[in-house]
Amino acid sequence: MLNAPVSRRQFTRTIGAAAAALAAPRLLESVAHASLPEGMPSSTIQLDSNENPYGPSPKALEAITQSQGVASRYPDGMIERVRSSVARLHGVESSQVAVGCGSTEILRVADMAFLGSQRNVVVAEPTFEAVLDYARVTHADPVKVPLTPDFRHDLPRMAAACTSKTGVIYVCNPNNPTGTIVTREELAEFFKRVPDSTIILVDEAYHHYIEDPRYATAFEWMGKVSNLIITRTFSKVYGLAGMRLGYAVASRELIRAMSQHLLDDNANAAVLAAAMASLGDADHVARQRRLNNDTRQWLCAELAKDGRRTIPSQTNFVMIDTGSDVQPVIEQFRSKGILVGRKFPSLGNWLRVSIGTRREMEAFLGAFRAIVPATAARAA
Repeated sequence: MLNAPVSRRQFTRTIGAAAAALAAPRLLESVAHASLPEGMPSSTIQLDSNENPYGPSPKALEAITQSQGVASRYPDGMIERVRSSVARLHGVESSQVAVGCGSTEILRVADMAFLGSQRNVVVAEPTFEAVLDYARVTHADPVKVPLTPDFRHDLPRMAAACTSKTGVIYVCNPNNPTGTIVTREELAEFFKRVPDSTIILVDEAYHHYIEDPRYATAFEWMGKVSNLIITRTFSKVYGLAGMRLGYAVASRELIRAMSQHLLDDNANAAVLAAAMASLGDADHVARQRRLNNDTRQWLCAELAKDGRRTIPSQTNFVMIDTGSDVQPVIEQFRSKGILVGRKFPSLGNWLRVSIGTRREMEAFLGAFRAIVPATAARAA
């Protein structure tokens, strides 16, 4: 059977999409300097914010281009379509989904909805700081529970720290900055121990990178644990960090309580179009996971040859023991044109580095070996 004839418009769109796919890496590299701190040269390597160095999928880039046609319209209808797409992905109703300006807005509105001056929030120490930052605005007290000796959430101690005043308990799985996970069995027991009066907020920003078979997404318990909220983001594996979109899934009641604190029309047409295209591009997710994890494993193997310690990571970043205060190391990297992660006070000797391209990580490794000689690392 002969193929149907292709119209000129269809042909043009096909050629345009192919060209966009080929040009995307070069385009991203050419404009990346726009996101750098003022004064940093365009050649700076950015390994400080756990971003995807390969950028969005070609389908998402094409969707962004096509979104120009609705730039003059408010995005209400597109927000509803994204909510419906997310709901289908997770087997829930769209009324159980809230979208935000990155998952950080979702974390903020959770604090606004469920914390206050008479409440506290339980977190691991260290973990992603946004929940604590926004909790300060509500005057809620922080309760920080140290990590286990293998740098993971101590879920039994965190559950035991909950009282009648605990509004939110936050679990970042995998955890930022350590890259470690809590297992299916640990999570199941944790859900049993946390009282129904406490909101369990599970942040799965790095879910797509995980390969450890002991892991389970909290979506296994959606509908079974009434006080559960799960957040995800388009900033990491989908490569849309600069465009800002995240979401929460929970019961209708919890989503309704959070939504009261969301801004109206809090997402733009371009990122909404890109999000829908990204959700339909499973090949992109698999490809990004493979590129990231292969490069991370290569880096950790090279560091191990030098006798350096790393924390086993299931994410697009890894922590490396520098043997002494990490702040001077961070500053030396900056002087060499490489941005790396900030200092985490409770892990003051550990450097968090995001996984870039293989070329970027080769440059990082060369600089690291010059800044922190292997003999110094072994002696520490």
